[in-house]
Amino acid sequence: MTAPHLSLPAFSPITGWTRAHWEAVADRLLDGMLPYASPGFAQYRLPGVPSHSGAWSDGLEGYARSFLLAAFRIAGAQGRVDPGLIERYAAGLDAGCDPRSPEHWPPITDRAQPMVEAASIAVALHESRPWLWDHLDDSVRGRVAEWLGQFVGADVNDSNWRLFQVITEEFLASVGAPHSRAEIDAGLDRLDDWYRGGGWYTDGDGRKFDYYNAWALHLYPVLWERIAGPRADEDRVARHRARLREFLTAHQHFFGSDGAPVHQGRSLIYRFATAAPLWAGVLADANPLPPGRIRRLASGALKHFAEHGVPDERGLLTLGWYRPFPGVTQRYSGPASPYWASKAFLGLLLPETHPVWTAAEEPGPVETADTCLALPAPGWLLHSTAADGIVRLVNHGSDRLPPPPATADDSPHYARLAYSSATAPEIPGPDNHIALIAADGTPSPRGRIHPLGVEGSRAASRQAHGIETVSVVHGPWEVRVHRLDVPPGSTVREGGWAVADDAAPPAVRTGPGWALARRADGLTSALVGLYGWGEAEGAVAQAVGTNAYGQQSATPYLELARTAPLLVTLVMLSGDPLASHTGASATVADDGTVEIRFPDGIRERVLRDRRVPDVGRGGRS
Repeated sequence: MTAPHLSLPAFSPITGWTRAHWEAVADRLLDGMLPYASPGFAQYRLPGVPSHSGAWSDGLEGYARSFLLAAFRIAGAQGRVDPGLIERYAAGLDAGCDPRSPEHWPPITDRAQPMVEAASIAVALHESRPWLWDHLDDSVRGRVAEWLGQFVGADVNDSNWRLFQVITEEFLASVGAPHSRAEIDAGLDRLDDWYRGGGWYTDGDGRKFDYYNAWALHLYPVLWERIAGPRADEDRVARHRARLREFLTAHQHFFGSDGAPVHQGRSLIYRFATAAPLWAGVLADANPLPPGRIRRLASGALKHFAEHGVPDERGLLTLGWYRPFPGVTQRYSGPASPYWASKAFLGLLLPETHPVWTAAEEPGPVETADTCLALPAPGWLLHSTAADGIVRLVNHGSDRLPPPPATADDSPHYARLAYSSATAPEIPGPDNHIALIAADGTPSPRGRIHPLGVEGSRAASRQAHGIETVSVVHGPWEVRVHRLDVPPGSTVREGGWAVADDAAPPAVRTGPGWALARRADGLTSALVGLYGWGEAEGAVAQAVGTNAYGQQSATPYLELARTAPLLVTLVMLSGDPLASHTGASATVADDGTVEIRFPDGIRERVLRDRRVPDVGRGGRS
């Protein structure tokens, strides 16, 4: 879908987008759903493979998630929308909650998917209340409350799902229906248990850091507060707002200059839902950012996907990032799951005269200067470069594995050493991973990540199989210092960034101890062995259909048949034609200190027994 043709407004000099663009995209998405509605509008059964919950539940998902978008559109326009929009969602409530209807919704049972959808319906009912709920027949309101009321006393997954119960039961309280205040409070208390500081929550026990901070763990407390009103505890609300404010100071750094969010974590089919907390901060009076920057970041994200064919020619959000791509889905992903992206349209609840819609756009952080941001709670480093507008995330803390002793397989969206706004992980592939290679060619997983610290321009962690890594970042480069305690003679392989394109396979070049892949637009991934790689020959893994960013992908890598106890590698991802992968070096002192020289002459030291904090920073030589 392309943007509607509007003259470039003076207050949107960066994206050119206005509130009218947001309304047009919302309308296109809602219209795209219509051909797949059931006769009574209670189910929207979109084409595609059903989720593990089945088509019945998926149809409810289509209703609930599009109703969320419809509610924001209705409320944002103060009800001045096509009456048919309100009528069909009202009709859907009637049919969905009537057990005699052939379109009735599945019940809300323990740990079942309808719990998720109930929360979206509750939010939508609250936000559109003057134009929809208040005009329903008492009998319909009673049946809706009875269906939502199945949440009371139900067993809920111990994750962000606890907030679905909070939201749903708070709505029931707002309409005088049976609910449990103890369950609401328990869910909010559990959220406090997961807070790790710096504005970051883990999504349940363990180290589960991802965009659920953006579109769930910070968002639902704001939506709960809007429903609860005077029932909300003031101290709790203040605590939520302070955490959201701190989170947004970091979240603004996750968007590239082209609007693309960093590609990390699960449920990436929600795409521009990454913009939701930006609007939520304004709604909750918890916004630390200038209003023009809020709109620039949010509009940039929505515009980015619109320019990459989202929604598709039918007006549908598909199961993918740009095009359909199964690698970014989970078992719970159904054809309508991507419509959690509706949360991005929360900004429509703000009046058109609000500064976020009228102030002049301001550049995002990536556009004004090179930055490096340490995020100790999730164990991440963000480093971005203004020359190409790319944001890179170095991961030494989020693995999404359940707490010990439980085990689980690596996920490519959590186990990689790095992610970015310009690339996606190979599924499967060697990118941004160091592994021991078994005799049958199987690479070792990263496994559970044991963080060793994040500060300044470096981060460190230990993984299974005896590998400890320190990452030092500068500009478009990352130098990885690996100390290996592995069986003698082990074969080791390390990969750089995967670059992908639909038009043509990336060009590749290799040589002794280095490899490079370059996309047609100049985006370049390079990998250089600086120390310990001996005579390892550079290579490039090329693949088709394994990357969310393009059909044809390439990943530089190095492989060494008999590994050394210390390996130092330079990895580069850059769209800047002036960036170089040459001129870097690493030397090792007798005490094990590693002296690093980046391609631009900046020097760093990594001490043998002091990996973090950031010590030993040198100058240019």
